Amino acid sequence: MRKQKGFSLIELLIVVAIILIIAAIAIPNLLRARIASNESSAVASIRTINTAMISYNSAYPTVGFASTLTQLSGTCTGGTVPTSATACLIDTTLAGGTKSGYTFTAAGTSSGYAAWANPVQLNTTGVNSFCSVADAVVRNAGQSGAVGTCAGTETPIQ
Repeated sequence: MRKQKGFSLIELLIVVAIILIIAAIAIPNLLRARIASNESSAVASIRTINTAMISYNSAYPTVGFASTLTQLSGTCTGGTVPTSATACLIDTTLAGGTKSGYTFTAAGTSSGYAAWANPVQLNTTGVNSFCSVADAVVRNAGQSGAVGTCAGTETPIQ
């Protein structure tokens, strides 16, 4: 009797089944890890916006707080001096309004500001929305999707 080379169909099906079982376990965990990563990046970005707003208010006290994120950004290289229109306090990616699966918005006046972070796609890029006001405490605004206000009474992030 001659010896056959290769794998039988049953052996190949068993290997494919094992790979599918491992994938079914691993993929949801990877998605949860990505969501957690995006959320921690959003909280860090809100903290960056808080720092930038306070720095902006200190640098331009007659203006108050920046009315948009673009006022906090700018390209200050090669001897360009920051101004109240381009303060060079945050990077251009964050100033563009979208970073790490979240959209960012900020609105400031002479007396205060508010900043929001909402997932680009709820339950895919993030679950929670985050916000902050002039007290610079980052708050969890919940899982409601797009947040457009921040009352300052939401649950603080520790």
